[in-house]
Amino acid sequence: MGKYVLALDQGTTSSRTIVFNSQGEIVSMAQYEFPQIYPQPSWVEHDPYEILKSQFRSLNDAMISGNIKSTHIAAIGITNQRETTVLWDKETGKPVYNAIVWQCRRTAAMCEQLKAEGLEDYIKEHTGLLLDAYFSATKIKWIIDNVPLAKQLIKEKRLLAGTIDTWLIWNMTKGAVHVTDYSNAARTMLFDIDRLCWDEYLCEKLGIPMEILPKVMPSSAVYGTVAEGVPGIEALAGVPISSAIGDQQASLFGQACYEAGDAKNTYGTGCFLLMNTGEKRIRSKHRLISGIAWGYDGKVNYCLEGSAFNAGSVIKWLRDELKLIKNAKECDTLAETVPDSNGIYLVPAFTGLGAPYWDMYARGCIVGLTRGVNRAHVCRAVLESIVFQLKDLLEAMNADTGISVNELRVDGGASVSDIMMQIQANIANIRVNRPKVVETTALGAAYLAGLAVGFWKDMDEIRDIRKSDRIFEPSMDDREREKLYAGWKRAVERSMRWAAPEIDE
Repeated sequence: MGKYVLALDQGTTSSRTIVFNSQGEIVSMAQYEFPQIYPQPSWVEHDPYEILKSQFRSLNDAMISGNIKSTHIAAIGITNQRETTVLWDKETGKPVYNAIVWQCRRTAAMCEQLKAEGLEDYIKEHTGLLLDAYFSATKIKWIIDNVPLAKQLIKEKRLLAGTIDTWLIWNMTKGAVHVTDYSNAARTMLFDIDRLCWDEYLCEKLGIPMEILPKVMPSSAVYGTVAEGVPGIEALAGVPISSAIGDQQASLFGQACYEAGDAKNTYGTGCFLLMNTGEKRIRSKHRLISGIAWGYDGKVNYCLEGSAFNAGSVIKWLRDELKLIKNAKECDTLAETVPDSNGIYLVPAFTGLGAPYWDMYARGCIVGLTRGVNRAHVCRAVLESIVFQLKDLLEAMNADTGISVNELRVDGGASVSDIMMQIQANIANIRVNRPKVVETTALGAAYLAGLAVGFWKDMDEIRDIRKSDRIFEPSMDDREREKLYAGWKRAVERSMRWAAPEIDE
């Protein structure tokens, strides 16, 4: 048995590899960004080969920097950006089109047509999802409908489809394994989360042949081993690949949220709040998503999820497009120089609004501008925009479950911001618990991979490993909190009215 578990964390803007020891501590890591492709407004794509290249490069660098040999690795776990979809030729391995990213809105009109055909209620009941361009199903349909090669390969029984976990595993095993796990399958809008199988009716309605879809397995299981001679990772031949899990569910597992009612939020490109609902599926009445958290030890855990599409990406926008800051730390530094945002609200609906609004046509806006607003106020409004979105999600989740979440476990890149975590505690009136190891997405994948091969004994052992870095307690007057939140709701209304279809006359 090796002494480390290696986690591949394939994200929306970068690929990284993190090596963990038996105490869940980071031994080494490496990360590389890869290009974002924007063919048209609201379209987002990735080159599948760039994903592989950046992921394998980070893997090698993490092992070199930690002086780690392949014999030291007990298992490999994979966690991935969800919904992003690749279709490829199983004989050549070549993608028929770029990966269509979860943020991409090109299939919004297709979703409206499916709603008109009466599919919305069926989709919600069977998949737990809302009918939206966010999910994989319409991305697969778009490629089949618009790429002639895809149609040809279907006729020749050569087309394969999958989310990024599937694409990575297929390449790491040289095409021997075409698989996904319950958590990723549950984000496609094609998977029946009660029967735990692909939904025949939905596949037929969307014109997606079921044979192109991967086999669905638990999140913790030995899927196969790294094949001999895989370019870029030759040294890892024979190492078991023993977990796959969507990034947000991986974070829930990595935060040791194992009991019903436990909740976490990840501040990544988007903002993702998940609550473990145990072995019971809760049907949301407040436009949240029911899904599968993970499959482990013969059981399936369900979750409720609310997602905001833009969180950390708003800080990147401030840096890359507006050039107001040089790095994320500068955003914090500037925000700390002012006591508030001087009455402005920023609604970051760059790619529409997610839960609980689900408005594909909403667009970003800044309201409340006066001559006295400076870039420090804008920076603070950016941090507050992320916090307010989470407040929306918590309100909906509390209403659905009847559980008032008293402690929120947090992670993701932006969770290192002390000022934002304190604002979060204040606005949501909740204790915010940040772990010592904030890379909980990769950690969750590592834990599940290690459990599959006996590196860790059970979930109790993992629960005992988790340590807090800092706990933020709320310190805001109720009246001030309510006033600020009311202003946010007004700003959101203006964002949703901006590009509504009925005013495009």
